[in-house]
Amino acid sequence: QVQLVESGGGLVQPGGSLTLSCAASGSIFSINTMGWLRQAPGKQRELVAAITSGSSTKYADSVKGRFTISRDNAKNILYLQMNSLKPEDTAVYYCAAEENYYRAMVLKAFHYWGQGTQVTVSS
Repeated sequence: QVQLVESGGGLVQPGGSLTLSCAASGSIFSINTMGWLRQAPGKQRELVAAITSGSSTKYADSVKGRFTISRDNAKNILYLQMNSLKPEDTAVYYCAAEENYYRAMVLKAFHYWGQGTQVTVSS
């Protein structure tokens, strides 16, 4: 089992920045890919960014150039640096982890999930 705990959400003005963190614990050795997904009211859940154990990354087109995903393997922490935030970035952001590369990167299906953290971009 893997436990994931997100932090860092909040209210930010358009154009501002925010960093999300996700602390992972448990059977971390089994994890290949970690990611951030988000869900806004009335919208489908979206894979925002993902990173493999080999540090390969993938981003949604809507956040490319603005968001950066990274992981500190020594501390078992996943980060999402979000810059130039827009109102349409408002959503609940979830940290997720998956043992299988194909399931994560192709199917966008993750086995383990955090509880989610709210990000609101508004003036």
